Order: sequence, then C-alpha cells, then structure tokens
Amino acid sequence: MNRKTINWPQKTRELVHNHFDSSVWNNFAFRDDDIVIATYAKSGTTWLQQIVSQLIFQGEEGLNVAELSPWLDFRLPPIGEKLAALAAQTHRRFIKTHLPVDALKFSPKAKYLYIARDGRDVLWSYYNHHSKHRPQMYARIASVCPPGVEPFAPPTKDVVGYFHEWLARDGWPIWPYWENIASWWAVRDLPNVMLLHFNALKDDLSGQMRKISEFLDIPIDESHWKTIVEHCTFDYMKKNAEEYTPLAGQMWEGGAKTFINKGTNGRWRDLLSAQECADYEKLAVEKLGPECAHWLKNGVLK
Repeated sequence: MNRKTINWPQKTRELVHNHFDSSVWNNFAFRDDDIVIATYAKSGTTWLQQIVSQLIFQGEEGLNVAELSPWLDFRLPPIGEKLAALAAQTHRRFIKTHLPVDALKFSPKAKYLYIARDGRDVLWSYYNHHSKHRPQMYARIASVCPPGVEPFAPPTKDVVGYFHEWLARDGWPIWPYWENIASWWAVRDLPNVMLLHFNALKDDLSGQMRKISEFLDIPIDESHWKTIVEHCTFDYMKKNAEEYTPLAGQMWEGGAKTFINKGTNGRWRDLLSAQECADYEKLAVEKLGPECAHWLKNGVLK
C-alpha cells in the first residue's frame, strides 16, 4: 500500500458522554512512534495495555500501567493534567481510547491496535464492572458531567435486562457498540492499524504477542520472552491488579481485583435463550455485515 495515495481517516465529529469527551484529541501532539490502544469497553483493553507495556519495557515488574497508559478521552483527571503528563513521558508512549475512528484525530505515523470481543461477553463483563462501582465513583463522574448529558447511575436491572437495554438503547449505559466495531473494521487494511480479538489472545497469547511486537517494530529479547509472556497472563495480572487499575481500584467494591475480574467468555450462555442469542446474532449481521459479524463472534475470519 502506497502511503502517499492513502485516504487517511479524518475526524468528522465530537462524541460527548458522561465518561468522555473526544475533543481532547484536538490538542494532542502526536509523536511518530506513538501507540494508540483502541477498544470498546471490557474488550481486553487492560490486557492489551499490559502486553504493550511488557514489550516496551522488556518484562519489567512494578509498572503502573494505569498511569503510563492513560485513557485520554476520559474526563478524569482533568485534560490539561493528562496532556502534561503525556508530554513529559520519555519512553515510547501508548495511549488508550474507547472512541470510534471518526471521532479521533488520526496520525498516519502512529500505530493503532484495536481489540474486539463478542458483545455478549462485553456486556456480562461490564455489568460486573458497573455494579461494583462505589458511591464516590458516581459522585466523581457526576462532578465532571456536562449539562444535558445523561448521568451515570447504578444499574437497576439484572444482567439479562441490562443486556436488553444495552441493545435497545444503542450501547447505553456505555456508548454505541456497533459503530465502534464497524469504524475500526473499515480501516483494518491500513498499514498502521492492527485488529486483534480477545479470543485469539486467550487461545495463543505468546503467538499473538509476537505478531504485536512485529507490528510495533519492537525487537524481542528472547532471554526475557518467557517472563514477558508470563507477566501478561490473567493470573499474573489478577495478582498485581493494583498496577493496572485506575486509583488502584479504590472506586470499586472489592478493589482492583474486581476491575481485573474473570477474563472468561460465555457467562451469558446459561442465561440467554436460544432465541435471544439468535436475535443478537441477526442484529450483528445487520449492523456489521456477515464477515465482520463472524469475526466478532468467533475471533477468526471466514
């Protein structure tokens, strides 16, 4: 692909939510080697941040990944504070976002990693995440929520009812799901974009990490490889959850180990009926097309 003839993605809109404001990207000064980790919520974001941190720092322990790799569009802490902290970083930067492509300022020289996960697994994981928020977390988000934006509130339904509301209200209380997936799927062939899937990481962590390191042009020190991979396993991350969780998990009941929960798929299988699953899968095809919907469900292309 000739970079000079590529129609690079352009920012076409701002997205405003009680959790984030996409306009922060308008003032972000890219470096040529920046890495952007993009995901929908609960799709493997923290896992991918840990993988990138371990590749950059070659298996170093004790890294505060939540601080090293901030969620740039999140309303907390203040935007100016986050931009200043990123400007001061001297290592290769890796920044988190939950935005679709068309709400980002896109850099042709940065590298973009996008990881996806079946929406049912996303929602079951997010329900656990949402239901464990402490009152002070709602208060903090409310303090920065702009007028006219629906506030963030505790869930009022069981997980199945929560799932149906999420589908019916286009991603609420998170943010639109289908457009997030579709926007990154549409740019999957760009030379600086790599699509990943939660299932593929679970099935072959070491192999997927090698592909990521190659894409990011990070040489592998084979003498450290076993340690690097071990530090990216769920067991290791659960044990050291405070390093990956904002505010060390203080805003969730059960602390950081609630934020790093189970890392498993299929918890919806015993709760959703065959018809409910069929309806979800039909909607996925309608919103994404059959090829993308198959990839999203299975983690592999047809």
